[in-house]
Amino acid sequence: MRSIIPQQWQRIDDDSDSEGISKKKAPLFSTMKSTVVSFLCGALFASVTLASSAWSKSPQNIAKLYEAARPNVSPIAPPVERISEPVSRVTGKKFKYYNRNTKQFWVNGTAGAIPDVHFDISESYAGLLPISKNKTESRKLYFWFFPSTGGKETQDDLVIWLNGGPGCSSLEGLLQENGPFTWQYGTYLPVKNEYTWLNLTNMLWVDQPVGTGFSQGVPNIRNQEDLAEQFLGFMKNFVDKFGLHGKRIWLTGESYAGKYIPYIADAMYAKKDTRSFNLKGTMLYDPSIDDDLFLEEIPAVPFLLRNSNIFSLPDSTVAKLKSEADRCGYTDLYNLGLTFPSPGGLNTTYVDTSCSLWNDIFNEVLKVNPCFNIYHIMTTCPNLWDVLGFPGSFGYLPKGAKIYFDRPEVQKAINAPRMKWEECSSRDVFPHDDTSPSPVPAGVLSRVVEKSERTVIAHGLMDYVLIADGTLLSLNNMVWNGARGFSERPARKFVVPYAQQGEMGTWIEERGLTYIEVKLSGHMVPQYQPGAAYRHLEYLLGRVKDLSSDQL
Repeated sequence: MRSIIPQQWQRIDDDSDSEGISKKKAPLFSTMKSTVVSFLCGALFASVTLASSAWSKSPQNIAKLYEAARPNVSPIAPPVERISEPVSRVTGKKFKYYNRNTKQFWVNGTAGAIPDVHFDISESYAGLLPISKNKTESRKLYFWFFPSTGGKETQDDLVIWLNGGPGCSSLEGLLQENGPFTWQYGTYLPVKNEYTWLNLTNMLWVDQPVGTGFSQGVPNIRNQEDLAEQFLGFMKNFVDKFGLHGKRIWLTGESYAGKYIPYIADAMYAKKDTRSFNLKGTMLYDPSIDDDLFLEEIPAVPFLLRNSNIFSLPDSTVAKLKSEADRCGYTDLYNLGLTFPSPGGLNTTYVDTSCSLWNDIFNEVLKVNPCFNIYHIMTTCPNLWDVLGFPGSFGYLPKGAKIYFDRPEVQKAINAPRMKWEECSSRDVFPHDDTSPSPVPAGVLSRVVEKSERTVIAHGLMDYVLIADGTLLSLNNMVWNGARGFSERPARKFVVPYAQQGEMGTWIEERGLTYIEVKLSGHMVPQYQPGAAYRHLEYLLGRVKDLSSDQL
């Protein structure tokens, strides 16, 4: 099936007029990180000790957001258009999903209706829906739903995006990763997202579990099974409300959503209800699919050595860290775990799990680069301002700025409850801890791969929160569809044809599981490499068959 490619991404060929001017539209080389406005770095951090779990390194535990002093100052916005009946500004036709059941959720997306968004963002619906059919249900999840802006071939799919944390709002994904407009670090106003996933599919962003973002109610889940049950309850209500029965569902997300999604997918398949949960596959970015020993500790020193020019640590410090990795048993396990084909299950009983090399490296690099960003290691001082208040390893909001989704006028425009909004919740969304084992050792991810049309796992090579080699090590130790791991190390060229990016990593596909490593990307791949993520989605949806192809 032909890809849905915006005209501005099409490459120039040799078809030119007599004056040597291309008859085709030139490719748009600008990225969504256009005008960068730098602010001075806040306090310098001499030494920081972080706990060893992915949970403890989630944003809400790394730093506390600064209090906002006054609202943002922005140029005069265009007047908000008064609308008697929602219609498309492109076709003039009534919105597809607007009816008496959904009108309470309709969002006015015309230019200026959403604060600071000075252009039309197309049809969308947002609000709260309960997690069950119980009429007295007090627990509700917040969603923002956008119908696809693409052609007929994009209308039968529904892609769900979840951010991680746990407890981080999926509005971060919408605003800075794959939504219709994007507001990147250090920029004054949002711009249209040239790589929005709406070109390819219907999109749904959800704040979950209860306690996340704009969701309402008292968190009470104990494990991932509870989380999946509540999410499926919400999804049943959402599908019924918008008449989306039978849509092909694809679950996507990043970080701790790498734990959410396999459990949610497993629960959907177990329901055997394709009218409400017609799940076809999943895509996980830099995911929490295994224990921290695999994803962080074992690959930490090899990651440091591979990126030594970025970390810039003294030779004596590097030698000490390498010696410690040898003593802890991490070096041997790393070499064995990344042997292809897989030699068999890894024995971790002889490893000294008290070693904390991830933290040791982090504390050392802060001495050299106080603005070191675990989400993208190439970041240096000064910190840029972020409209969500979290541009790096630590919360940072310059004096005079305000968190975008915490503004009352924004909340009103998107049908959100009036409340204090945090990118990552300061309250515990797992009040009794998350007692579920990780998806790989639990066998959950294997089951999901075996039942799906496609499973895609991609990892940014500049991510230090969770390290790409750790994900590959985990997958190489996993059994799915009758065999363990991959037969060889990923080596096929991953090509991004948009804006002439070209080769942007490597990939491999075996037995229904695709693994991709993405060059120059940090933890949030759709944010740092949006063209790559757009290509991944085309592949997930079956619109592109070969990730090495440069065909648009």
